[in-house]
Parts: sequence; structure tokens; C-alpha cells
Amino acid sequence: MINILIHGLGQTNKSWDKVKEILNQDAINVETPNLFELAKNYQLEYENLYRVFADYCNSFKKKINLVGLSLGGILAIDYAIEYPEKINSIIICGTPYEIPKKLFKLQNFIFKFMPKRTFENMGISKENFIRLTNSMAELNIKEKISKVKCSTLVICGENDNANLESAKQLNENIKNSKLTVIENAGHEINIDAPEKFAELIKEFFRKN
Repeated sequence: MINILIHGLGQTNKSWDKVKEILNQDAINVETPNLFELAKNYQLEYENLYRVFADYCNSFKKKINLVGLSLGGILAIDYAIEYPEKINSIIICGTPYEIPKKLFKLQNFIFKFMPKRTFENMGISKENFIRLTNSMAELNIKEKISKVKCSTLVICGENDNANLESAKQLNENIKNSKLTVIENAGHEINIDAPEKFAELIKEFFRKN
């Protein structure tokens, strides 16, 4: 089995370092791709990012477990729907049920005034980052979420107020799913509560 951890929009693959370290101690090997590195030769819109991510997953011959945070969760959902034969299970964390378009527009307005180096530290240009978030504003997750058939764990930090209700809706609309809320954690669970997150991943992998 191949285990892939997918970082969020404002993160890099390094955001998984602590979780990866804990999993490795239990002989659970994981892949942590840098999404922006995978898509560096493309105009960065969501569809292009998804396609290079899907190609990356398809390069593995074995079945896959996907663990995705936020943007990573959306990618995991789309891959599980398009390639059900490749997926063993998915864990989606801090993932929206419905894209908050007004929030995205506000964030993009703020991004325009942020220094370029903020984005370059993530391995992405400011222009590409804003292009990606603009393209994500049109995604329709809730209309396709019921098509996810694999075993699914929905996780949310108790302080991630923007996504708590989304987590419940995802759980309600994915037939074979379970919901877990992590105490004292915000949106970036892999950074806020890596030990608890890693334990949940290990437990879920063992059962699936």
C-alpha cells in the first residue's frame, strides 16, 4: 500500500515532517509530495494541479491511501471519485463542503498586498498562487461528494470554526465515513496536533 500525505494551500510538504516522523517510527512509510513542485511547469489553476497530482498518484502500481489537508482534501476527493479502483481509503482534514466564495475573494484581495517572498517560500509565485485560489472559487464539492465510495475518515480541529460544519456535512454525505474532531487544534492539524493526528492515521490505516 502507498500512503500519500497532501499538504494544504498555504503549506509545503515540510508541513508533514512531524507527522511523518511519528508514522515512520511505527514503520508506516509515507510519501509527501510538494504540490507546487509537481505543477511548476504549468499555469497554476486547480484543474492543472489536479491533473499533475493524479498523474503522480497513478505512477504508483499499488493501491493508495490519501491523507489530505484543506486543498489536499479536495484533491483526495477528486482522485477517489475518478480512480476508485486505485484508492484504498482517504482521510480528509479541514476540507470545505462548499467553497466560501466571499472569503476567497477577500483573501485574494489581501494576497495582492503581500510581499512576493511570502509565496516564494512555499515554492510558488504570487501570480500563480492568486490564480490558483481564483480557480478554486468555482469548485463545486457538495454536488459530487456522494460519489466517494471508499472508506473515509473526516477530521477537523475543534478550533477550525470555518470548517466544523463542513466536516459534519462531509460525514453525512459520504456513505462509508467517520467523523473525528481533534481538541485544541485549528485548521493546520498537521502542525497544531501532529501526535494526535498521526495516531488517528495509524489507527485508520490498521482498520483499512
